[in-house]
Amino acid sequence: MNAPRIVVFGGTGFVGRRLVAELVRRGFQVTVPSRNRDLRRELFPLPGARVVCADVHSGAAQRELLEGASAAINLIGILNERGRDGRGFQRAHVEFTRILIASCRASGLRRLLQMSALNAGRGESHYLRSRGQAEDEVRGSGLDWTIFQPSVIFGPGDGLFDRFAGLLRLAPVLPLARAQARFAPVYAGDVVQAFARALEDPASFGQTYELYGPDTLSLADIVRLTARHLGLRRAVVPLPDALGRAQAALFDFVPGKPFSTDNFLSLRRDSVGGIDGLYRLGIERTPIQAIVPRQLGADPRQHRLDGYRRTRRA
Repeated sequence: MNAPRIVVFGGTGFVGRRLVAELVRRGFQVTVPSRNRDLRRELFPLPGARVVCADVHSGAAQRELLEGASAAINLIGILNERGRDGRGFQRAHVEFTRILIASCRASGLRRLLQMSALNAGRGESHYLRSRGQAEDEVRGSGLDWTIFQPSVIFGPGDGLFDRFAGLLRLAPVLPLARAQARFAPVYAGDVVQAFARALEDPASFGQTYELYGPDTLSLADIVRLTARHLGLRRAVVPLPDALGRAQAALFDFVPGKPFSTDNFLSLRRDSVGGIDGLYRLGIERTPIQAIVPRQLGADPRQHRLDGYRRTRRA
């Protein structure tokens, strides 16, 4: 008997690469569409994983990919768009989801797992609004759907601790917008387990799972924790909202958008969750301290010892 085949849209991303590896480990065949297959060579050695060139926004391409598959997983998402009017978020989150639902129906595929975000549909940001609109599309699809709403996700190579680590190595002072915003960061490995466990469990059909970790920190706490594990002394300067919004507006025009007005608006809502979806799925939440010190290649005790040695040599 052939192993069930899963199509993972967004399977080359931060969570996607981990999820593909886990699904292969569990015995699934996995198809990962990508615009440029040759740039995704890290997935090639995985037995049971196939990376194919495809225009993922094309309904015809989606239908071909989904033919004979057991489930579709949608991890497609962006944190920033090229412009400022929300059209990029609409295309990535809402329009893509709408096309995927139609492709699932046309292919006779019933099972859809959808990545979303905590606070989807709430607040003023295009990101959260479009996430909520995509959820509405999924809930009204008539498919056997499951929605996952993670807080900010951490783990090696993340856009949280590793991103701040890069900034802190360069800047002795870090002006921080929305420094008081609170998060309950969830470990990428826990998010992967949530998808994998829900995949074949009929009890997860029609369910929405909030995914968040056991630690609640402010944005300033996250930056200070990162600096501490790097052994760096850095000043974090919380900005009043007026200055924070001005900073965001300035970064709207910086290539790569390290921060944006839409990010600022998203930060106006705490990302801490309320009903523990990991517990509902039988997954123990991983604390930050179990991962981040090794992730940053840092041991605070070793940094103190190194500092003492440098002082003695001086």
